[in-house]
Amino acid sequence: MSISSIRGNQNLYRNQNLHTNRNLQKNYQQLASGKKVNSAADNAAGLAIIQKLMAQSNGYEVGGRNAASSQDMVNVAEGGLSNISDSLQRMRELSIQASNTAIYGGDERGAIQQEINQLKGYISDAAKNTQFNNMNLLDGSKGTAHVASSPDGGGMDISMPNAALATLGIADYDVTGDFDISAIDEALSKVSSARSGLGAAYNRLGHNMNYNAYATQNLTASQSRLEDLDYAKGISDMKKNSLLNEYQTMMQKKMMNDNGMVMRLLKF
Repeated sequence: MSISSIRGNQNLYRNQNLHTNRNLQKNYQQLASGKKVNSAADNAAGLAIIQKLMAQSNGYEVGGRNAASSQDMVNVAEGGLSNISDSLQRMRELSIQASNTAIYGGDERGAIQQEINQLKGYISDAAKNTQFNNMNLLDGSKGTAHVASSPDGGGMDISMPNAALATLGIADYDVTGDFDISAIDEALSKVSSARSGLGAAYNRLGHNMNYNAYATQNLTASQSRLEDLDYAKGISDMKKNSLLNEYQTMMQKKMMNDNGMVMRLLKF
C-alpha cells in the first residue's frame, strides 16, 4: 500500500464522517423546530409552496378578523337606526294625536310639537354621534365601507346609511300647521330599508367568516403536511445517523492506527 493510497482513504473516511455529522446536525435542528423544512437547502421547491400556503392562510385569517370587526360596526350602526326608528314611531303617534282637531287646538298642538322637536333633536344627534372607531356611521360621511375579507385585500362593500333629518325628509316637520303624516311614513320606510341592508351585510359577513375559517383550516393542513416533522421518523433518523457517526469515528481511528503502523514499516 502506497502513502498516496493511505492518504486517499483517510480523506474518504473524513468526508463520509463530515457528511454524517451534517445529517446529524440537520436531525437535531428538525427535532428542535418541529419542522422538516427549515431552509431552502432542505427542500427548495417545498419551501416555495409552504410560503405561498402560509401567505394565503394568513390572508384568510386577517380577512376573517376584518369581517368580524365589520360586523361589530354594522351592529353599532343598526343599533343607532333602531333608536331612530323608535323616535319616528313616537313622532307618528304624536302626529295622529295632533290630527284630532276635535279636542286639540293650537296650544295643544304646540305642546305636541315641542315633544316632536325633542325627538327630531335626538334623531339628529344619533345621526351625528353614532360612531365606530371614531368614524361617523349615520350622517352620510361614511359612504361605502370596504371590508377586506379576502386574502388578496378584496371583499365586499357596505353602503352606510344617511339618517340626517334632511335626508329623511323631516327637517321641517311641524304639526302646528298643515302637515302630512306620510312624511313620517316615508322616513320610517327609509330607515327600515337601511336596517334591512345592514342586516343582509351582517349575514354576508358571517358567511365570509365561516368560509375564511374553512379555507384557513385546509391551507394550514396542506402546509403542515409539507413542513411539519414526523417526530417518530425524525428520532429514528437521528439515532441512525448517531450510530453511523460513532461507527465511522471508530473506523477512522482504527484506520489511522493501522495506517500509522504501515507508515512506520514503510519508513523502516
